[in-house]
Amino acid sequence: MGKHVVVGAGQVGVRLARTLQERGHEVVLVSRSGSGPETVERVAADASDREQLTSLTRGADTLYNCVNPAYHRWPQDWPPIADALLATAEATGAGYVILGNLYVYGPPEGPMRETDPLAPSSAKAEVRAKMWRDALAAHEAGRVRATEVRGSDYFGPGCRDQSHLGDRFVPKLLAGKRVRFAGDPGQPHSWTYVPDVARALATAGTDDRAWGRVWHVPTSPAISAREVAERLCAIAGIPNPGVGVLPHWLLRATGLVSPMIRELEAVRYQFVRPFVIDSSAFEDTFGVAPTPMDEALTETLAWWRDQEQVTA
Repeated sequence: MGKHVVVGAGQVGVRLARTLQERGHEVVLVSRSGSGPETVERVAADASDREQLTSLTRGADTLYNCVNPAYHRWPQDWPPIADALLATAEATGAGYVILGNLYVYGPPEGPMRETDPLAPSSAKAEVRAKMWRDALAAHEAGRVRATEVRGSDYFGPGCRDQSHLGDRFVPKLLAGKRVRFAGDPGQPHSWTYVPDVARALATAGTDDRAWGRVWHVPTSPAISAREVAERLCAIAGIPNPGVGVLPHWLLRATGLVSPMIRELEAVRYQFVRPFVIDSSAFEDTFGVAPTPMDEALTETLAWWRDQEQVTA
């Protein structure tokens, strides 16, 4: 068993830290607040401080980038963080696993595969594309071992306001209220279950076959937001109030006062046309399958009902 350093204590970083710890590894979880589960070592640090990160990572087998800066500040906040993490991996010899996303492909013409060229269509997407280009260049130059693991939109236990299947979706259905979806709720869409993200990252960081390329997180076949609601309500044993459309004009108007909502305009294409991920390469190489959708929805439902009891 080895030492693993996870930077970022959000919905993925915390679950990854637990997954690695359950597999018998020593885990250091680094975040600005020093938060996280008590079963792992927690350290408060700035992710852009390469000296501190290097000190924390010395002797580690793998360094994981699970940082999540404020969405509307990616162009400002990501570059110094990405530079510090890559420099840390180079200085310490730790393998470098980046949690990526699908922005880098731009609007897709079909199922997205790891071999698709980078075609970022926004400033935020370009920031993410550059992170991988820099890491891959360092890998090809022999300065670091690097890989990037990309998933589609997250859902599952712990996924709340940043998830399209979070606060604005599950609680409303459970309360018998119609959901208003920012896009076309009838389009096929890939939804990536967060526990599968953590398992994929842990696998990539402990298997030498992962280095030097991109991988997609094992993800169940694409279904529409409308079908997600139907299946969730069926599992819950409640009537389905349905999923309607949030008017685009209202979304744009809200964006005038909300930086977060305003930034969503650049990735609107993800929700008005098919947005499908192909994760067969990871599944075939590592023998890992995605959690079946109904099982994932059952666990998600149980988590939300636990939250209701806590609130009550």
